[in-house]
Amino acid sequence: MTDTTPFKTRRQRLAESMRQRGGGVAVIATAPEVPRNRDTDYPYRPDSYFYYLSGFPEPEAVVVVDARGETPRSILFCRDKNEEREIWDGFRHGPAAAAERFGFDEARSFASLDEAMPGLLADAPAVFCALAETNAADSQLQRWLSAVRAQARAGVGAPAAAWNVHALLDEMRLVKDGVELDTMRRAARISAHAHVRAMRATAPGLREYEIEAELLHEFRRNGSQFPAYGSIVAGGRNACVLHYRENDAVLRDGDLLLIDAGCELDGYASDITRTWPVNGRFSGPQRELYDVVLAAQAAAIDATRPGARFTDPHDAAVRVLAQGMIDAKLVSGTLDGVIESGDYRRFYMHRTGHWLGMDVHDCGEYREPGEAAAAGGDKPWRVLRPGMVLTVEPGIYVRAADDVPAAYHDIGIRIEDDAVVTASGCEIITGDVPKAAADIEALMRAR
Repeated sequence: MTDTTPFKTRRQRLAESMRQRGGGVAVIATAPEVPRNRDTDYPYRPDSYFYYLSGFPEPEAVVVVDARGETPRSILFCRDKNEEREIWDGFRHGPAAAAERFGFDEARSFASLDEAMPGLLADAPAVFCALAETNAADSQLQRWLSAVRAQARAGVGAPAAAWNVHALLDEMRLVKDGVELDTMRRAARISAHAHVRAMRATAPGLREYEIEAELLHEFRRNGSQFPAYGSIVAGGRNACVLHYRENDAVLRDGDLLLIDAGCELDGYASDITRTWPVNGRFSGPQRELYDVVLAAQAAAIDATRPGARFTDPHDAAVRVLAQGMIDAKLVSGTLDGVIESGDYRRFYMHRTGHWLGMDVHDCGEYREPGEAAAAGGDKPWRVLRPGMVLTVEPGIYVRAADDVPAAYHDIGIRIEDDAVVTASGCEIITGDVPKAAADIEALMRAR
């Protein structure tokens, strides 16, 4: 049985944040089921915000947190028990079992939501909800508030303010608790082993999807429920397409294979990228650029520590990458000049990392929300704190062009790991998959 304490603690923390804004009632709905075609649905995944607060896996459910009074109260609305539907679709907890199983003060039938919500919102100072997320949700809230306002002559007051509950939850989710970090470490290990399996399986003549199948097999056999995102399995020139999706080309002798793939485990994502030679041996130009990217990642990892700004790892990586591009004659000029002009962006056009958590591009502001912007400028970048999790993923992408040395044509390289900010630096939780060129070649020789 899953420990419900972390979910109860998160609901209490949400209530405290609500009280700092005058208190009120929060409403957080899960995701709807989505039809795939005709009478089949896509595999169901709960909404991340909803699951963060509840751990409840079923569709047609809503969490209500009432922050009025000395003790906050949490209510779960969920589907009723239905033996006939359970024969077709599987087990349903039902309100009575769900309240106890998931640690709610109360659980009610989802069918009673529209009838119950006006009463729960009556005399609340504010409503906290997902503002302007969907037209259906906005219309539903409008109906509830209209029903409350209709009772004005009976002395019932409607909420005078509306807050975006996602903004409060974003700040909470940005720093992971111990349960979250343990889950993310497990997801990272599964994904790392999947990349090792893919390395061992790679050979000229196979198709990209055959290697993708090795990843998916390893994800699922180790308990992962889903891939965290669509896997990128890109051989040769396809690696220069950042979000390549086809995964159907033949792997050619002499090309590199870039794989960006990670599993999702119990609602939490992992995100790994490795690049290796299809035939098991880096060519000279491939090795040259690969070592540049690896050195850039090392510099970025060294810059990932508490007190640093979010952009510091990116800046550290860019200096190494830009110098490598100068040395390879991909760009010309001084290091500071290439960085200031942005010439390096022709071959490195993305940032070096993003937040990671329940979503692969996880929630949370990248700039400090409480700091004022300088005159005419932006707010400062977010300061890294222990418990934050982010990716570190520099790369170089050289497409064929007349003014680029032919030896580097169609080389795409990215190296990505998941980093947990600690009290003294960072912990790389995806380290079970090799990334030094010599280690990759040794693993592939041992096939």
